[in-house]
Amino acid sequence: MNNRTILSAIILIFAEPKFKTMNAYIFPGQGAQFVGMGLDLYEKYPLAKTLFDQANDILGLPITETMFRGTAEGLKETKITQPAIFLHSVILSKVMGNSFKPDMVAGHSLGEFSALVANGTLSFEDGLQLVSKRALAMQRACELQPSTMAAVLGPDDEMVERICSETPGIVVAANYNCPGQLVISGEVEAINLACEKLKEAGARRALVLPVGGAFHSPLMEPAREELASAIENTHFAAPTCPIYQNVTTTAVNNADEIKKI
Repeated sequence: MNNRTILSAIILIFAEPKFKTMNAYIFPGQGAQFVGMGLDLYEKYPLAKTLFDQANDILGLPITETMFRGTAEGLKETKITQPAIFLHSVILSKVMGNSFKPDMVAGHSLGEFSALVANGTLSFEDGLQLVSKRALAMQRACELQPSTMAAVLGPDDEMVERICSETPGIVVAANYNCPGQLVISGEVEAINLACEKLKEAGARRALVLPVGGAFHSPLMEPAREELASAIENTHFAAPTCPIYQNVTTTAVNNADEIKKI
């Protein structure tokens, strides 16, 4: 199995006093795609083949062709990227069988939907349909304004926020991954200018990411409104383990609260 798929990290936590090993699965988000993703699973596991074929039917398009034999540029398109990463992550967790026993889950942005299928909050079908609706809504938002994201390494949060605020156009600090590692999001020209300013200010790196839009920025507001309706009309079941959601960074066990967040 390819470690670039479902897990961006496995955290082993030893809980006193019994030192019980606990498994936390963190699911990747947009930008983790690669050509050929999922083909090894499709060819090796009958369950994976069934789920990939089912996904083609649910989506009404042969997404597996793009995943298995497409191009990097084709995979970068938001309406393809998001369901592709979701499918790769979720199907890998399914074929792991009884060895996949999460005590807690989390996900980077899109990865939250994979995590919610992994802990039973969403069904495979509902999760895929939500991700597809999310991707199409975000694709439409992306087409309204050329936009992208960039990873910034080195500066503290305040410096990144200040430079973004001083840069003409729309560019904001979007993802606070860890101290010294942020992602900024906004219009293409504003991102490029902010990256130049950040490097001049001492950033070790300011790298534009392989994504198709300015996610987690004000440019996504039309998609947020559209997705809210789809989420409201989807059944959320009681999770088998807590999810640490991006917005709260705390463990959530209640289905209604997960839906609201």
